[in-house]
Amino acid sequence: MEIDYSAIGKRIRKCRKELNLTQQQLAEMSDLSDTNISHIERGATKLSLPSLIAITNALNTTTDYLLMDVINNSDIQFKNEFAELLKDCGKEEFNLLYNICKAALENGR
Repeated sequence: MEIDYSAIGKRIRKCRKELNLTQQQLAEMSDLSDTNISHIERGATKLSLPSLIAITNALNTTTDYLLMDVINNSDIQFKNEFAELLKDCGKEEFNLLYNICKAALENGR
């Protein structure tokens, strides 16, 4: 099994930026060096399990999300992201999206 450390790093960077954190802040929160965070985000270094757990906790995310290309249940993350998109929809938007999804599923089966 090949692990795409670059993809993991990109998701770490995305989470960090969504929280408006600098690499230095994430490094402090996860007990790593800012150089190490930089290397991890660029996929230039392999991510150890302790580092993965520390970063996951600091970013308040899940290992499932960070490893979605590696694990087989990445569809769970996509469902969670879809649910997250829907939570801010008004009734009209929700109904429109529901009807679009329903029609797409009916036509695809």
